[in-house]
Amino acid sequence: MHTVALVVYPQFQPMSLSLGSVFECANFLHGEQVYDFTLVSEDGGAVMSSQGYSVNTEPLKCSGYDTLIISGYLELGIPSARLLRHLTLVSDKSRRIASLCTGVFALAEAGLLANRRVTTHWLHAPEFKQRYPHLRMDDDRLFVVDGPVWTGAGMSAGVDLAMAMVEKDLGCDLARRVARKMVMQQRRGAEQSQLSALLELDPKSDRIQLAMAYARENLRSDLSVTLLAQVARLSPRQFSRVFREETGTSPAKAIERLRVEAARTLMETSCHPVEVIARETGFGDRERMRQAFLRAYGKPPQAIRVKLYADAFEGAP
Repeated sequence: MHTVALVVYPQFQPMSLSLGSVFECANFLHGEQVYDFTLVSEDGGAVMSSQGYSVNTEPLKCSGYDTLIISGYLELGIPSARLLRHLTLVSDKSRRIASLCTGVFALAEAGLLANRRVTTHWLHAPEFKQRYPHLRMDDDRLFVVDGPVWTGAGMSAGVDLAMAMVEKDLGCDLARRVARKMVMQQRRGAEQSQLSALLELDPKSDRIQLAMAYARENLRSDLSVTLLAQVARLSPRQFSRVFREETGTSPAKAIERLRVEAARTLMETSCHPVEVIARETGFGDRERMRQAFLRAYGKPPQAIRVKLYADAFEGAP
């Protein structure tokens, strides 16, 4: 039995509770209770969330848990000194500890992040770097695993972190089934950027959104302006004009950004050669993909893959 405790405290973000659904679905699909998910707090009882409603909690047990997760909070306050002492004691008796969003500040204050690579929500990363300049902040990752310490970017990234825990504990097949049951469009890996290319493009109209959704699902195809215009039910000239007005860029550059993002995800989540990834994401050949990566990241795919492997090796227990 994997005991998972989510630590909450006054004004915690209710979004933190969503990761409990991942463990609940894992139990259901596994056919037996593999995870015992519990809300805990410093003294137990009712704890008020940032949205004005409370949740019932159990007292934090000094005997430890399989997984101890610290929730995030809207304001950059620090939990009480007593709770920080409890976290230090409990973490020593837990297999892994994790944080969501600003919960990483609590782990830092408790002295639990020495020599660890961590992440948090991009909005709070500058403050973290200023407060803890001796710690290694990777501010563009959905989540970071460094040995027994897991840190997440917060908000929806908490679900991705929990999914990765299920995959680590019970395997890829069950994790995929959980993702399908939760109607997740894709399982995002640790090294994926917090900022989505499609979200940054931010098309306004339904027609341009439809064309971009089609493009993301068909990256291997020849995504010409003519084809995308047909999907959007516009003439090619109208489509190009409206697309640039809504996104600030051309269709060709937008498609390249989607392909680069997809290629980077494949580099993280598979062992496919660069040639295969280039073909699967619509670049056609490795040189075209290389040039696109240089424009996007300032480095070629091989250099990024080397860093991914190095980070994975560094974070291995």
